Amino acid sequence: MGVKRVSILGSTGSIGRQTLDVIRRHPDRFKPVALTAAKNTNALKAQADEFGVEYTAVMNEAAGRQAGIPFGMRSLMDAATHPDADIVVVAVAGVIGLLPTMAAIEAGKSIALASKEVLVAAGEIVMPKIREKGIKITPIDSEHSALFQCMLGMEKTDVKRLILTASGGPFRGKKIHELRNMTPDEALAHPTWNMGGKITVDSSTLMNKGLEVIEARWLFDMQPENIDVVIHPQSIIHSMVEAADGSVIGQLGWPNMRLPILYALSHPERVPNKLPQWDPAKTPVITFERPDKRTFRGLQLAYDAIAEGGTMPCALNAANEVAAVGFLEKRCGFLEIAEIVERVMERHRPTPPTMESIQATDAWARETARSMMSVD
Repeated sequence: MGVKRVSILGSTGSIGRQTLDVIRRHPDRFKPVALTAAKNTNALKAQADEFGVEYTAVMNEAAGRQAGIPFGMRSLMDAATHPDADIVVVAVAGVIGLLPTMAAIEAGKSIALASKEVLVAAGEIVMPKIREKGIKITPIDSEHSALFQCMLGMEKTDVKRLILTASGGPFRGKKIHELRNMTPDEALAHPTWNMGGKITVDSSTLMNKGLEVIEARWLFDMQPENIDVVIHPQSIIHSMVEAADGSVIGQLGWPNMRLPILYALSHPERVPNKLPQWDPAKTPVITFERPDKRTFRGLQLAYDAIAEGGTMPCALNAANEVAAVGFLEKRCGFLEIAEIVERVMERHRPTPPTMESIQATDAWARETARSMMSVD
């Protein structure tokens, strides 16, 4: 198979950097042709210089003007539809990835999806378009990659239940009174994964797992009642699929995002690599427990949002983005994250999802969440 040419949206973030590391290890298989960032033009230029990438862009206007490179949403869409790109890695933070993803689909590009918010906010629109265009979408999230791999060779009628595993985050086992004064530094001390700030906060609230439930609902066309979450602190089993006959199939490995990234880029091939190989004899005791939805309310709020349907998941996602960043910036407390999300959901009147209603809901929910922080 020839070299796959890759456009990376969010190349300076955690997933973007690890994607480039995968490409660095396999230069005979992958070549980046377009890179984008939020505003870190110095890191972006260094990446472009190393890999010989000519097209770079940033979302931030001021940063783009200062660096003399394209900026804004149009520039991200241009990267997503780059004529030389075979596959687009969507690794931007939040719902910003929606429009570039839709543009890439329309342009016939394969999608390697890391930004779960794209399907959380607009899965009801994105997945039908994927099917209409005959586009291949491969998930990068370790949990969804695991589910994707477990279901290879299975018919949809063979699948009874999806089981998403969660580490439980840094606050696993704590009760509400212990969480009231938790700091951003404590929330960012994830026990098994090295991730970006916002997603690590989401892990600590279990909102990240809730967003993954919504993503899995659309990605695999499964009803929420057939998607469960189990706490698995060791992060060895990345997710499991229960078949109709009761058999359970899981995908295992050390917690290392480079492996699902490599698989998302190389599918249907499995590429030999020098990543640390999982050794059952060196594995700690594997344990499971039920999630505490009362204490970590983000997970239940996500189930509530997908049950409500329409634009409610979009409102949930937007409010959570604002509240999680607000917590990192010390503008709200840890327990207030879920409180703000719930209050925004209570005020929202969901409508059928369209590109217009999703963008309007996203803007409204963000503004409403910000006003709640300023009032509080």
